[in-house]
Amino acid sequence: MTRRNVTVFCGSKSGNNSQFETDAALLGTALAEKGFDLVYGGGSKGMMGAIANSALAAGANVTGIIPQVLIDWERQHQSLSEVIITKDMHERKKLLYEKGLAGIVLPGGFGTLDEMFEMLTWNQLSIHNKKIYILNTEGFYNHLIQHLEHLINKDFLYEPLWERIHAFENPLALVDAIDKNLSNR
Repeated sequence: MTRRNVTVFCGSKSGNNSQFETDAALLGTALAEKGFDLVYGGGSKGMMGAIANSALAAGANVTGIIPQVLIDWERQHQSLSEVIITKDMHERKKLLYEKGLAGIVLPGGFGTLDEMFEMLTWNQLSIHNKKIYILNTEGFYNHLIQHLEHLINKDFLYEPLWERIHAFENPLALVDAIDKNLSNR
């Protein structure tokens, strides 16, 4: 089986709902079992740690990309297949985008949203053509999805958004969709 890289964007915190971490771990296992390797932010705690640990345990290669400034803050994961230390956040994001065939967004904070919106912007500008998958655990992104619909309704987007971004409440359904999409390439 040919392994394929996907990039995961998620928080270095766990949030206040244990289902966030549970779904992240389930996603990591399911991705590994379908032949995906992970590229992510390189942290060992929160959502980052949950998905990395489960993917590693299921046999995936996991590459962490972390800027020097965040090594202590996000607690760099010490058991990854590969760690790339960047000089800054811009270099980190560029490598995260380049190394994955698609982006998966899990619950997270400002950094996660920044990464998702930059990836969407790069899609719009034809810098890349990678689909984005949102894991909407327990409706975490419902308000954001409503706002994206608002952007569509107010005619602020240049192309149909839902061809580039797909939201799922179930991690297994997300993995099936990304596997089907990337198998057709």
